[in-house]
Amino acid sequence: MIIASLQAVLTFALVLFLLLPVHRLSPAYRLAALLGLVLVALIPLSTGLTLAGLLRGLTDDLAMTSVVWLVAASIIRLGYLPPVPLAAKWQLWLCFAIIGLVLYPAALGVGMIDTYRWGYSPRILIVAVAALTVLFVVLRNTLGVVMLAFATLAFMLDLKPSDNYWDYLVDPFVVIYSFFAPLFALARGRNNKHAAQGATR
Repeated sequence: MIIASLQAVLTFALVLFLLLPVHRLSPAYRLAALLGLVLVALIPLSTGLTLAGLLRGLTDDLAMTSVVWLVAASIIRLGYLPPVPLAAKWQLWLCFAIIGLVLYPAALGVGMIDTYRWGYSPRILIVAVAALTVLFVVLRNTLGVVMLAFATLAFMLDLKPSDNYWDYLVDPFVVIYSFFAPLFALARGRNNKHAAQGATR
């Protein structure tokens, strides 16, 4: 329960930090803003919940992969890590989009196979994720390796209330993000290309 509460506070603070326009601030002020958002997450409401607890009640706990992705994105925004290469982002988007297609249509009753049930006895699933992790190692996708390895470790340590490996590995938010982020990336690349062509004329 303590870990779940800490995750809720961390998720609340990181999501807001990534949404707010803090990129123009100095690294020190960005860090101060993040720490301030952690305090905001702890503000109690009249219902007895904190703001972080309210968000958790609306969205449930994020998968460990989402938490790692949020942490990495926040550290990059703070200026402590270089940006993730675009090729690595495409690999992650493709990975979690495919995982989402394997899990969620079947979980909603589409098809004859209940893939969500695989997460309760996940030996084969863990082997598949291990192979995917090795692939990320070969591709030098450090973030992908950390995301998948941490999700598996968290499952083995039983860090979430769920006993299903899928809940550590993926959630609807990371899947939705993985479907729409490539579209924004393509649109941004097209706009940059047009701007570059206009500048050369």
